Amino acid sequence: MELHDKIFKKIIVNLTVVVLYTLLLLIILAVFDIFQTMWAVLLKTSNINEVVYNVLTVFVLIDLFKTFSDYRVQERIRITYVTDATILILMREITVMVYSHNFEIYVLLVFAALLLVLCIMRFVSINYHPTDKIVTLVKTRDDEEE
Repeated sequence: MELHDKIFKKIIVNLTVVVLYTLLLLIILAVFDIFQTMWAVLLKTSNINEVVYNVLTVFVLIDLFKTFSDYRVQERIRITYVTDATILILMREITVMVYSHNFEIYVLLVFAALLLVLCIMRFVSINYHPTDKIVTLVKTRDDEEE
């Protein structure tokens, strides 16, 4: 391995560690924000929409944390994790728009179409995994040799 490859790898490892700690801190702060917002709802100074938004934000942060931690171990990004995070972000935005009653039907239709495409992409990425083809190819070659 050349020197610049080692340097790049070291930088990437350190950056992922920083991102993971940042995401962990954001998750902790978001959970505290959920409790604070729930308390505000009980005191009737806030509405439940903010709690829903904060909970969905925590789910997005957890999914991003899962993506980066998996990258740290596997040194590759899985498309299913990225797709899951994107689906969660999109669902969060749709939920916020619907709860706030501040939306146009065309925007919701575009979001619904995008959500459909992402779900299809996730389905395809799970059912047609590239390693399955490699395992099948190796098995067929082994069968031919026997």
